[in-house]
Amino acid sequence: MNFSPLPSVDAASVPADALVLDVREDNEWEAGHVEGAVHVPMSDFVARFGEVTEAVAERGRAYVMCRVGGRSAQVTQYLVQQGFDAVNVDGGMIAWDGAGRPMVTGSGSPAFVL
Repeated sequence: MNFSPLPSVDAASVPADALVLDVREDNEWEAGHVEGAVHVPMSDFVARFGEVTEAVAERGRAYVMCRVGGRSAQVTQYLVQQGFDAVNVDGGMIAWDGAGRPMVTGSGSPAFVL
């Protein structure tokens, strides 16, 4: 089998207008997320695959993110195997927060990485 390296990018390099696909669970999302991100928990990913493909078709490359990069790497690999332009965000939300990138919550309370 030929395993090509997984396309990845560091959090500081994600364009401000990028399609960020957040695959964390609901409680993690509620604690803090990237404004405008598409939230599809990894546990719902297969059931909601149509939503994901629609977003990628409409907005282009998907920057896939979880807490530290493990779950997002699996989702990125799957998307790439299906022929989609997807990259894993190295270090996930921990790196995003560490790079000083903005986060929001739905409730307006201070955002943090759970």
